[in-house]
Amino acid sequence: MQYVRLGNTGMQVSRLALGCMSYGDPDRGNHAWTLNEEQSRPFIKRALELGINFFDTANVYSDGTSEEIVGRALKDFANRDEVVIATKVHGVMRPGPNGGGLSRKAILSEIDHSLKRLGTDYVDLYQIHRWDYSTPIEETMEALHDVVKAGKARYIGASSMYAWQFQKALFTAERHGWTRFVSMQNYLNLLYREEEREMLPLCQAENIGVIPWSPLARGRLTRDWEESSLRSENDNFARTLYTATEEADRKVAAVVKEIAEARGVPRAQIALAWVLQKQPVTAPIIGATKPHHLEDAVAALDVVLTPEEIKRLEEPYVPHQVTGFA
Repeated sequence: MQYVRLGNTGMQVSRLALGCMSYGDPDRGNHAWTLNEEQSRPFIKRALELGINFFDTANVYSDGTSEEIVGRALKDFANRDEVVIATKVHGVMRPGPNGGGLSRKAILSEIDHSLKRLGTDYVDLYQIHRWDYSTPIEETMEALHDVVKAGKARYIGASSMYAWQFQKALFTAERHGWTRFVSMQNYLNLLYREEEREMLPLCQAENIGVIPWSPLARGRLTRDWEESSLRSENDNFARTLYTATEEADRKVAAVVKEIAEARGVPRAQIALAWVLQKQPVTAPIIGATKPHHLEDAVAALDVVLTPEEIKRLEEPYVPHQVTGFA
């Protein structure tokens, strides 16, 4: 396993992060395709064995049960000081006007709820899951700063927003002397590259760690286009991401298949290797619901794409409508 610093921090994270949205009670929340606790634990254990020390979840995943499963597994299988636990705040967790969002009230309540579910005194990375249009950014940034100063989070990060919003948050924190975001968890893969226009250059200029979600495009880059899975059949969000550009996306997926077959490796390794070489990506967030998912992801670290292969992979791409913020 390779380890790198997360952005401008001294904290070392594995070059891959395990995304834990797939682990949770399938009868709670909006993800009927998740693995229950008994099914999830072997994946978390195997990730640790492979050297992955970076685990990403969110309060809203499976109504909080993802945090519970991840917290118990890491307590049983790992040394807390050696793992990096990331979670998020923003989604609606309960009925009522203050059940979600990024107000001071919501943030200071939800960090405590997350810590209780995770069974830890602190999280290493506390991220805002989306932008809150109804709360002043000053209120959000000061509340996050107070969470850090209270020792409940080591660092703060953000996820999926416009570059101007992220820059406004960075400026606000700097202006007031508050804790600054150290990472951006955004949507980036061979089928969606709009982040290359503004967000990636901004992160590189500001020395922000980039931890992309869905680097394999919800599995669309790993199998024939006509194939489906339990998740793809029940993932309504995925339909909003890919339906409009299906014709062009098929061409990209076809090139992934061609290069993978020529190299004699699974398609997942080629698609992930492309994300890994994209600057300034720190650690793509991978999902794993089958044993080979983790093995393929780690093997991708050794795949070095040639300039010609990168050109072939990128050539069929067409501009996409900006998305991924829902």
